[in-house]
Amino acid sequence: MNQSPHIYPLYVPRFWRAYFVQMRPYLLFVSGIAGAAGVSMSYDPSPHPFKTIVALGIFFLGYGFGQALTDCFQTDTDKLSAPYRPLSRGIVSIRNVLIVSLSGLLLSGCLFYWFNPVCLGLSLGAVVGLATYSYVKKNIPLGGPFYNAWIVALLPLMGYFVQLSPKIHQFPIHLIPYLLVTLLSYANFVLIGYLKDIEADRATGYKTFPVVFGWRRTVQGGDLLVAVTLACYWWQPGKDWHEISFGIAASIIAVYGQFIAHTTKTKNEQGALVPILATVRSFVLLHIAVVAHFQPGWWPAGILYYSLFEWALRQRPEKFQV
Repeated sequence: MNQSPHIYPLYVPRFWRAYFVQMRPYLLFVSGIAGAAGVSMSYDPSPHPFKTIVALGIFFLGYGFGQALTDCFQTDTDKLSAPYRPLSRGIVSIRNVLIVSLSGLLLSGCLFYWFNPVCLGLSLGAVVGLATYSYVKKNIPLGGPFYNAWIVALLPLMGYFVQLSPKIHQFPIHLIPYLLVTLLSYANFVLIGYLKDIEADRATGYKTFPVVFGWRRTVQGGDLLVAVTLACYWWQPGKDWHEISFGIAASIIAVYGQFIAHTTKTKNEQGALVPILATVRSFVLLHIAVVAHFQPGWWPAGILYYSLFEWALRQRPEKFQV
């Protein structure tokens, strides 16, 4: 008789190592750079530099807390598509992962309230969105990518308000094109990411866009998202050569990923790998470009950040999972 796997309690180091795997550390760079893009839009080093450093740390960890939270509500499909994850293996409990994830997000919300009360409202909205995302993913074919993306699009908005006076709470209309870059590029990451889970989602009753409409239409939808994302980015004037370099790299990678998605003969998780990697790489590079637009002197940090992202991406435990 097979024995049930041992479930690590919260107080042992093995639980925290497993939780770190569940967070997808290579994707912490996604939320980190999205938040940094917002911080760069209103950055002023004089009032509270320590506050800015703390905020950037929270943004970096935010993706992990959020991803682990949503995983608690979709263990059925993850057991088929991502059996390596600790929740799928049963070595950590849903209850404990929920406790840590919600505690991390709650602490983040309290710190954001210290930064600016507006940030607390936005972070609470993000938590509600994360908790309900799995339902939308399972039941609304076109809803999943955009529902997930609006949550991530709150990050640059929160970053923008971090250093502003609590009395300032007016929505920055002039930054809408940059918020759209976040929304649309992340929606494409989610949409193309669904391609690796088609069989698992179909088997567990998830009505994702690829399950309902197939590979070809999914990739065509990605084409549209890439086109509109790049239009929103390149339409903005005032770019220097540092920003342009990041922007060109992001654009080439995004288009290359869509090309591979169209031409691959292996329409499964293996065939989806390169297109998915292209979406996340272009997302990070586009947001580094946005940071360089508002803070030109930060471009060396952008190169270092992207290098660390590539290193972390190569350390992921399962190469066909992104």
